[in-house]
Amino acid sequence: MKYNVVDLFAGVGGLSYGFAHSDNFNIVLANEWIPDIAKAYSLNHPNVEMLNMNICDLTKELLLEKLNGKNIDIVVGGPPCQSYSTAGKREMDDRANLFMEYKRILTVLEPKLFIFENVVGMLSMDGGKLFKKIQSEFNSIGYDLKYKVLNAADYGVPQTRERVILVGTKGNNTFEYPIATHGEGLVPYVTLEDAIGDLPELKSNESADFYKYEVNNDFLKFVRKNSIALTEYKTPKNGEHLIKIMETLKDGEGKESLPESIRPKKSFGNSYAKLWWKRPATTITRNFACPSSARCIHPRDSRALSIREGARLQSFPDTYKFYGADGMKRLEIGNAVPPLVSIALAKSVLEYLG
Repeated sequence: MKYNVVDLFAGVGGLSYGFAHSDNFNIVLANEWIPDIAKAYSLNHPNVEMLNMNICDLTKELLLEKLNGKNIDIVVGGPPCQSYSTAGKREMDDRANLFMEYKRILTVLEPKLFIFENVVGMLSMDGGKLFKKIQSEFNSIGYDLKYKVLNAADYGVPQTRERVILVGTKGNNTFEYPIATHGEGLVPYVTLEDAIGDLPELKSNESADFYKYEVNNDFLKFVRKNSIALTEYKTPKNGEHLIKIMETLKDGEGKESLPESIRPKKSFGNSYAKLWWKRPATTITRNFACPSSARCIHPRDSRALSIREGARLQSFPDTYKFYGADGMKRLEIGNAVPPLVSIALAKSVLEYLG
């Protein structure tokens, strides 16, 4: 038996990944309103019907017509997180209330289980009142809830990325979150060196289409499966001053380590900083190629990260397709649920549904 899945706020399909790559699930519909991102989703999930529209326009009639009598067992999705993110302005704007659209669609589809993914900042938004309201709204339509903060690094992703995973079930919620596979006393965390060390050395504004060496660890085995040629491996073009800053910094250093003569006068807290070669990356956002906005300087090559490296740090396979201009591709990658986290969640969902 296959369980039917709907993915809301689907993005490029990171949260769909684990369900799409299991014989036990069938993704019936996905909804994403940004056209280039919807196109990217469809390139990777060609058999899923994509509803490229604002979720507010996704009526009960349209949903039922598209489902054509199919029952939905699982709904997954994470509304846009910018409103809740501690890295953003944390405004209670319309996006902060998109969970009501999610709830509305739950009342139409009545799945056995749903997964609602979002940034940790959602827990403290509006003094904690927003998350209480979200829980009470989902309770009111008959779902028993559990939530937990999961760190992607614990599931083999080469990145420290904490996200709230709220799971609702009809009846008593006995869902069990996936057990960590990586960390202290387990398989060691996947480091930058493990994840991107096989990509050849590049300077600013250079590119390459070959791998430096053969697969030599489990992470590379996953991301390089079926990949023949290296794509999206072009580095951003930066000015001389920024290149000097990047080349001056040592592994893991930040702007406070720079000589005053080249230290930026105005900057964000974690900007102009190198990642660590022998550790997982810090959280990847859409700004992973912009050293003035985030810690994202390549520790070995002293430059900003390429699209391929951003995708790798999110655990996207090298064969996964992104669509649009480079800035759009970075948005697709930075906002995604890492596929390895999705695989772990899909296994837990299967165990729950039995």
